[in-house]
Amino acid sequence: MKKITDLNGTFKLHNNIEMPYLGLGTYQADNDEEVVDAVKYALDIGYRHIDTASVYKNEKGVGEGILKSDVARKDIFVTSKVWNTDQGYESTLKAFDASLDRLGLDYLNLYLVHWPVSGKYKDTWRALEKLYKEERIRAIGTSNFMQHHLEDLLKDADIVPMVNQMEFHPYLVQQSLIDYCEAKKIQYESWSPFLQGELFDLEITKGIEKKYDKTAAQVILRWNLQKGVIAIPKSVHKNRIQQNTAIFDFELTDGEIDYLDKLDQGKRTGPDPDNFNL
Repeated sequence: MKKITDLNGTFKLHNNIEMPYLGLGTYQADNDEEVVDAVKYALDIGYRHIDTASVYKNEKGVGEGILKSDVARKDIFVTSKVWNTDQGYESTLKAFDASLDRLGLDYLNLYLVHWPVSGKYKDTWRALEKLYKEERIRAIGTSNFMQHHLEDLLKDADIVPMVNQMEFHPYLVQQSLIDYCEAKKIQYESWSPFLQGELFDLEITKGIEKKYDKTAAQVILRWNLQKGVIAIPKSVHKNRIQQNTAIFDFELTDGEIDYLDKLDQGKRTGPDPDNFNL
């Protein structure tokens, strides 16, 4: 198990960049004071990892939240993603510039190919490699790439992705993909760790919650980190942003991790990477 210490803890990517293992997701956060306040608050209480994407249409607000915080830019890990309609070599380079402009930043810590758009993601990856070599991005990666997508990408890639961000929760573990990424030194990262909120009605962690006096969300986030998976739970509510950090004073047993792993039923809340039309 990778060492889990506190909110400032990181996992090291294969290019030796330190990536905070807990961050703030901003999917569906409005590009106004909602996301500005959420980002600023998260940074103020110790978060150092903020995840957004061009398709979220809130990069400007995320940038404002970063600017309004008292945290130095060099201490914040910022991720964005190139959307499907912008994929391709030249169009990705333009999309990257547009994202930086909206964010008000001069570099990104991580830039991801949002979905494996057939016939385009290799050219998109070439653009990310160019930006990485120019040091305009500290790390590059993929999102929603299954093993066969990664294998295909690696046939022509100069650089192995540092990160693969996937839907990940107890009903969608995909352990074989985690194992493949680990073998390739691709850091696994989760989106929708709470099944877009559905987790809270399932009571699947009830016994574990009582044992540790934790919420279901806290148990699941701890499970993420103990499996070596970076987590970016989304919230715009201050109390939940705060609660999501209270996961460093307990440790799940191997048996509890195994129990949660075995809940896997291939259930997706988002599109299937092999069959999406976004």
